[in-house]
Amino acid sequence: MTRPFLPPCVNPDQIESRLCAEGFALLAGSDLFAWLPASPLELGELECAWDDLPPDAYLRDGGRYRRRRHSCFVVSGEQVRQVPHRAHWQPLEYNALHGGMQRWFDPVLPGTVSLPVWNRLLARVGGAASALRGAQPWHVEAHVFRIDTTDGIGRPTPEGAHRDGVDLVAVFMVDRHAIKGGESRVFEADGPRGQRFTLTEPWSLLLLDDERVIHETTPIQPLAPDQLGWRDTLVLTYRRGGFQGTQ
Repeated sequence: MTRPFLPPCVNPDQIESRLCAEGFALLAGSDLFAWLPASPLELGELECAWDDLPPDAYLRDGGRYRRRRHSCFVVSGEQVRQVPHRAHWQPLEYNALHGGMQRWFDPVLPGTVSLPVWNRLLARVGGAASALRGAQPWHVEAHVFRIDTTDGIGRPTPEGAHRDGVDLVAVFMVDRHAIKGGESRVFEADGPRGQRFTLTEPWSLLLLDDERVIHETTPIQPLAPDQLGWRDTLVLTYRRGGFQGTQ
């Protein structure tokens, strides 16, 4: 089995400057507590959100490997406001597999959104978006994902290497259980350079400048044939000017 490449993490005080310079930046889970800030207990309470996720009914490859919830917010500085529930929509330009259709996922549960650490997390990543593009209101889509090995293989990005059509993408690795694979790959959108690494530490964070890089995650497989494995992530996208599908 190929040994996974370690993520090139930076110190918390360097993550925004690295994002601006390189188009992506990685923060170790052990450093996230100080960066947010949040305690391990607060993030542990947030992890309950992954215990109740409905199946994704829109997978065009016929798979049963993805569960998710989705809600939308507007973040202005430290202020976080949830907006009325809406469909997730992407153009075919950015998602050739699932673009062009309204996907109505069940919302993130009220018990999750009401946790103080939830607003703090959204606002802190909003600060990184403002460091990248300038301070302004951010239209945020929050996706609570579980990819599992129900079908023998799970595909975190069935659409392949892609952009999301936003300004900033934040991927929090929440948990990996009894799996192999799931390698993250980040490439220049208009060049040959790329990096590959495997996020394994709980609450490690990958920030992506969506205008400069494309990204994907390789499929996951169970460590043992008779054991269900999964990969839990929280994906936040930040977009200026409005949500996709509204203009």
